Amino acid sequence: MEKIMTENQQEKISHMEYMEGMEQIDSDILEKVMEARAGYQPERYTGQEVKHALAAERRTPEDFAAFLSPAAEEFLEEMAEKAAEETEKHFGSSVYLFTPLYISNYCENHCVYCGFNCRNQIHRMRLNQEEIEKEMAAIAGTGLEEILILTGESRAKSDVHYIGEACKIAGKYFKMVGLEVYPMNSEDYRYLQECGADYVTVFQETYDSDKYETLHPAGHKRVFPYRFHAQERALLGGMRGVAFGALLGLSDFRKDAFATGLHAYYIQRKYPYAEISFSCPRLRPVTSLSGTEEHRFAAPWNTGTEVSERQLLQIMCAYRLFLPFAGMTISTRERAEFRNHVAGKTATKISAGVSTGIGSHSDEVTEQGDSQFEIADNRNVPEVVTAMKDMGLQPVMNDYVYV
Repeated sequence: MEKIMTENQQEKISHMEYMEGMEQIDSDILEKVMEARAGYQPERYTGQEVKHALAAERRTPEDFAAFLSPAAEEFLEEMAEKAAEETEKHFGSSVYLFTPLYISNYCENHCVYCGFNCRNQIHRMRLNQEEIEKEMAAIAGTGLEEILILTGESRAKSDVHYIGEACKIAGKYFKMVGLEVYPMNSEDYRYLQECGADYVTVFQETYDSDKYETLHPAGHKRVFPYRFHAQERALLGGMRGVAFGALLGLSDFRKDAFATGLHAYYIQRKYPYAEISFSCPRLRPVTSLSGTEEHRFAAPWNTGTEVSERQLLQIMCAYRLFLPFAGMTISTRERAEFRNHVAGKTATKISAGVSTGIGSHSDEVTEQGDSQFEIADNRNVPEVVTAMKDMGLQPVMNDYVYV
């Protein structure tokens, strides 16, 4: 920790100051969310307030705060039943399937908890267009019609044009194309939307500004407000939907979940046409960091604010009850049994056939890059489809038709 802090002091870059070329937009959502997070005291809520929130027809941010409190833990069964009712009301028995495709693991950031961070000695790789097409053809062969394209956060190795060409290739194989790449300006998002991208996912990681500064000592990602406003710039650039998430376990998970929900809430109120969704990732081990200095620093954060499965379910129920129309993705960071349990009850989207490495889907791509993190559910697409059907759910590959 001391070494990282020294690095910060040497660089003297404020995490709240924009770097040259970063677009600044007119928005007060950051101030609203950060003020609410600072004032949120989960321990002050009572069981009576949780009961009142459960009985409400339209739930407020105050109800959402109660659902995330420790007092709500003894009402988890009631919350899950209400959440399942809301999910069925808005999504029926449908569960959407997709898979992520990592096309590059080069990164310019030094996020100390991430396997892709620029100081980590891993095998770096960037797929060329021919390799991207082979990977996408292999994935499309499983029957999936939606893909999420990911890169490490390197503008030099994965520039906007490179990502745009990947979107164009994806358009040949998939009906829906999502992006989880580095935050960019609205004109860049507009270009990628024109290349075929539908939606953008950006994890704020943590809404704890002080912790964020500590965990991101270097790189563009260090700039907290630029990352925060990414979803809004994506919508200004013409994207149909945006997704939100905090990496649960980096800081106080109740406060981070509260801030994530409010972030989505205020974006929805300002852009009512936008489709919003949540991802609910918890910290996962990074094999390539084991035994390194970063791992020793990261370990206390993993254990000090560990989020249990029961608490993760509480967060997912709270999101569903607060914003019942929002999509929700359950990651392969979680084990298969837990993913099956939440699919169709709170989660509306589940990944299948997942690899977080580079070049892992097609046998025709001979070289592979290292993975970002370990996954807990290695099921392929047919196995996930069978599991969803066995639970009475309807696996859906896509619900959009472009005319």
